[in-house]
Amino acid sequence: MVSRVSTDEAAPPAHHGYISRKADYLTRLRRIEGQARGLQRMVEDEKYCIDILTQVSAMTKALQSVALGLLEDHMSHCVVAAAQAGGPQADEKVREAADAIARLVRC
Repeated sequence: MVSRVSTDEAAPPAHHGYISRKADYLTRLRRIEGQARGLQRMVEDEKYCIDILTQVSAMTKALQSVALGLLEDHMSHCVVAAAQAGGPQADEKVREAADAIARLVRC
């Protein structure tokens, strides 16, 4: 009887494009988490509307910065690798990137 190894087991582990900057992303996301808690406190403490909106804007920009970084990493790693391999996987990665960009630019 011949033992077969599934393609999942035989394939080398895939690394996401952001992996080299993972610690940076986690630091930024923890900072954003702190901003969200600060916003909750501002509402609980009934702070001035404009002050809250200013903090919402800062948090939104921080999240957008993370999103753009992740998108850049995805395109320079995952999309490029798929394009080099060619075939349907390349088309799928380009479609995923285009969909992600569309989500980011919607208001």
